[in-house]
Amino acid sequence: MGKPTGFKDYQRETVPYREPLVRITDFAEIFTDPDEQQLRTQGARCMDCGVPFCQSSSGCPIDNLIPEWNDLVYEGRWQEALEQLHKTNNFPEFTGRTCPAPCEGACVLGIIDPAVTIKNIENAIVDRGWEEGWIIPQPPATRTGKSVAIVGSGPAGLAAAAQLNSVGHQVTVYERSDRIGGLLMYGIPNMKLDKQVVQRRLDQMEQEGVTFVTNADVGRGVDPAELLQQNDALLLATGATRPRDLPIEGRELEGVHFAMDFLTANTRSLLDSNHQDGNFISARDKNVVVIGGGDTGCDCIGTSIRHGCKSLVNLEIVPQPPAERADSNPWPQWPRIFRTDYGHAEVAEKFGADPRQFEVETLEFIGDDNGQLAGLKISQVDWSKPVEGGPPFSRVEGSEQVIEAELVLLAMGFLGPEQYVPELLGIDTDTRSNYQAEHGRFATSVEGVFAAGDCRRGQSLVVWAINEGRGSARAIDQFLMGSSNLAAPGVTMGSVMA
Repeated sequence: MGKPTGFKDYQRETVPYREPLVRITDFAEIFTDPDEQQLRTQGARCMDCGVPFCQSSSGCPIDNLIPEWNDLVYEGRWQEALEQLHKTNNFPEFTGRTCPAPCEGACVLGIIDPAVTIKNIENAIVDRGWEEGWIIPQPPATRTGKSVAIVGSGPAGLAAAAQLNSVGHQVTVYERSDRIGGLLMYGIPNMKLDKQVVQRRLDQMEQEGVTFVTNADVGRGVDPAELLQQNDALLLATGATRPRDLPIEGRELEGVHFAMDFLTANTRSLLDSNHQDGNFISARDKNVVVIGGGDTGCDCIGTSIRHGCKSLVNLEIVPQPPAERADSNPWPQWPRIFRTDYGHAEVAEKFGADPRQFEVETLEFIGDDNGQLAGLKISQVDWSKPVEGGPPFSRVEGSEQVIEAELVLLAMGFLGPEQYVPELLGIDTDTRSNYQAEHGRFATSVEGVFAAGDCRRGQSLVVWAINEGRGSARAIDQFLMGSSNLAAPGVTMGSVMA
């Protein structure tokens, strides 16, 4: 390493977000421009640790060469850092903005000191690459004569498309929505991932020869059997899009919405008309309740406050995580601790308190005479007193109350993929309704049909979707050609597959 004592000489310093009360006035990205010297200093904190756990099965799912590009940034060799970054990651600008950074949770320095700012450095490398013009279309020199259809244009489908196209296969990506990008386009709001950042990568892929087809709902309008017949392989990367519902009294009331319906409509209207068309679910002047934590819940919080909501409460049924790692959660596991994300900080700044309330169960949605949501009946729960033969918690007697709300957003995760595509193709599914396909092979029960991403593994991270997209591309290339030189996580870089 260029600076063997860097981890002792320098303290962790992250690239700050824009000020909360400023950034909530628009949908521009929350990030600020990093200082180059700061990034080089942070790169110097990367230790010559011998076994870089940031690259282990507990760290980066795509085997990013983190120590290598940290050191190159410290040396000021930015273009070489970009080359190292692109060896394992097709879309570092996506992960650099949206990934929770399990690599930092597994950082060896994190045992004794705050971890290296890996995510900040990754994002800065790729953004500089775009600014300097180092990232250009690289179409394959020759074509194989083989064609692959990919259903779904989220991170798994796009990663597979980029990889398969790079070795000369003709790739067509089908997307049921009106824009390419899947989760990246409509699931993640603009302030976390600007859609121009997504579009410039899509433009590059198109110039390299990938074909994109929008408004193509495979299984409803487009026959998946015909796609399989017309191509040499078919990859399903449809995501896990069936949301978990809350079927309690009053669920039918106007004002109760799934989180993804809220986020998708917001971004579509933003891109179409800068919200001038009114084709979105507005939180303006409403008391908003978000049920469920996680990234999606936080994105609902951030979007609602930008609309101009009157108040915001975030209900979670689980207990509040501890401030520090529990003994049952040792390094290098991902630290399950209490964190304040961008949306929570914004609410705290505007309304004076963190919006989250833990160990709360929603019992009923309450409406007015016009069928409009007016409030929620909630109760505290006690996880130390499970109900025999029932839930792992009990309601706290006398804790019931009604809170005011005109808008409720359900952000409680996803149950799995929609089933109409596997039903039409006769594909086996597992007990969780995911498309059954072994990780590493990605082959379904139907010859020539593969599955990758959330539809195979269940709801997960963008970085895991890229892992699966790259892995499935290698498996498909092997299927088509008998062998493959494509890199794949856990196969060519030595990490453990999961």
